[in-house]
Amino acid sequence: MTTPAPPADDPRPLLTVVMPVYNGEAFLAEAIRHVLAQHYQPLEFIVVDDGSTDGTADIAAAFSDDIRSVRQPNQGPAAARNRGIEIARGEFLAFLDVDDLWADRVLHQLVDHLQAHPEVGIAQGMIQQMHLDRSVPETQPRTFTPVFQPYQFINIGSAVYRKTVFDTVGLFDPGFHLAEDIDWFIRAWEHNVPKAVLPEVVMFYRKHDRNMTLEQRNLVHFGLLKIYKRRINRGQARSAPLPTPAVPWIDYSGKAPG
Repeated sequence: MTTPAPPADDPRPLLTVVMPVYNGEAFLAEAIRHVLAQHYQPLEFIVVDDGSTDGTADIAAAFSDDIRSVRQPNQGPAAARNRGIEIARGEFLAFLDVDDLWADRVLHQLVDHLQAHPEVGIAQGMIQQMHLDRSVPETQPRTFTPVFQPYQFINIGSAVYRKTVFDTVGLFDPGFHLAEDIDWFIRAWEHNVPKAVLPEVVMFYRKHDRNMTLEQRNLVHFGLLKIYKRRINRGQARSAPLPTPAVPWIDYSGKAPG
């Protein structure tokens, strides 16, 4: 489906939501309905199937009137998000992983902030981490319970972005299969992209068996070392030092709980 351009008198700009998914049949239908329930208009909704081998393609096809579904060979979430950015028509971009959720009317709130503050490139909110309740039998619907207090930290789904920011910072690095969002935000910080943080919870980050494994945590730690090495290389490749960020990194990134 091709989303028509908004009429000239529409007070809201076109927003593109990009949802990368790999073997996400357990969450995809709920995630699509959830984004549509934001009731943001005009909306372009792109689901990028990153080479799924389960029923993801069939589920996406069932929503063909509401989403634009594209498929590519499996290359990882960074490449899937990049594909969405490259074909997006919206002035603003938002990203949501298939197993996470937004609070009500988040898209309206964050886009409104960007429209009211044209100097800001990223409007971000607080994250509420949710853990799978393992006491609920597998035959019952999944139940997630909140843990920790809401916090600000790097999570690509907790913000709305001006599309022009990606012209400045660049796309996500497909060399990262984990922690690509941290790498991207570090580059945004290096480029002094202005970011506003709203005090409201905008995203429910749902952690479960597929994203809580020890192996993935070890890969994230390896990814952080790789990110640091990339930053050193960027500095060495320049004829002048990297620009001095306007704010400390901890203020720009926030801090994860735990």
